Amino acid sequence: MMVRLGNTRIGLVRYLGLWSAVVVVFAVQEFMRDTLTGHTWSAFDYLRWSMIQWYTWAALAPTVFRLAVRFPIQTPLRLGGLGAQLVASVNMTFLALVIGAAVSTVFEPSGFVEQLRFFVNQHAATGLFTYWALFAIQRAMQFHEEKTRRELEASRLASELAQSRLQVLKTQLQPHFLFNTLHAVATLLHEDTLSAEDMLLRLSDLLRAFLEDYDGQEISLRRELVLLDLYLGIQRTRFKDRLTTQIYVAPDTLDCAVPSLILQPIVENAISHGISQRVGVDCIEVESRREGDSLCIDVRNRNSTLEDGPASAPGHGIGLSNTELRLRELYGDVAQVRLEMIWPQGVVCRLRLPFREMCEADDAPEVASA
Repeated sequence: MMVRLGNTRIGLVRYLGLWSAVVVVFAVQEFMRDTLTGHTWSAFDYLRWSMIQWYTWAALAPTVFRLAVRFPIQTPLRLGGLGAQLVASVNMTFLALVIGAAVSTVFEPSGFVEQLRFFVNQHAATGLFTYWALFAIQRAMQFHEEKTRRELEASRLASELAQSRLQVLKTQLQPHFLFNTLHAVATLLHEDTLSAEDMLLRLSDLLRAFLEDYDGQEISLRRELVLLDLYLGIQRTRFKDRLTTQIYVAPDTLDCAVPSLILQPIVENAISHGISQRVGVDCIEVESRREGDSLCIDVRNRNSTLEDGPASAPGHGIGLSNTELRLRELYGDVAQVRLEMIWPQGVVCRLRLPFREMCEADDAPEVASA
């Protein structure tokens, strides 16, 4: 069974246990007081008197809580709520005294009137204090519930805001990538119709994967590499023998969680600032490994240079700035992204993420390298 105290429910056994503790405390207090005067009664008498007084209030407490909910005293102070509580406190105290006197008459030789007079003299002030103590407890519980509700609501809104920002960042990539790919297709239509057709088919497969299976903010590295391979297939069709790719993946990193579409804009950035602007050949290398509690992913290309300045400086495109913002939203300061020169020529983009494995069934094919 449950006892309802305002908006809070408490088990009957626990509720009676709390009031029993009050009974024992006040029974001991009365005994100690009478000990100082040199006249004491039996332990059963002290317990009986205390039980009559406090179990009465245990029965009335749910009503006190309901009155506190119905007639709250709010700021700024309003006379209506205060007046209602003053009247209620007097009436509930008098009711407790009447019930106590009636029950006590069963055990005492004196009549009801004498017992009522005794209870009024001995317990009226204590009863009023008890009512207002219960009122204060109800208000404190309600304030705590309201604070908890607001904190949960604020947390939910903050989470939704963060997810919205992440979704905006993620959706920025798709039209950017789509524009660049369609531009390459338009160029190939006049030079190599078959290659342009093959690129459109690969683009269709990639967009289908985007729309069907990858709506979350995080996926496994295994799936991310499948998406990347679809994208690299488009670029290999575009640049033919000028572009090769190599993927080195530590087996223990394949099931690690990474932000979805985190590699594609970095590889696109490497191509656009490498082979797309420079003559000759290029090799795009992707490597993943675990270092302690971190997942490290390197994306290298051999046919570009790095200007002085931060990784997100103008000239490095939407890919890196978008990546930095997404990592900051998802992982805070734990994640890092930076650009470095490699010897004898080329640039590497290094990602460092928290190492966390994902539990998901993934039947995607193995990623091929060329």
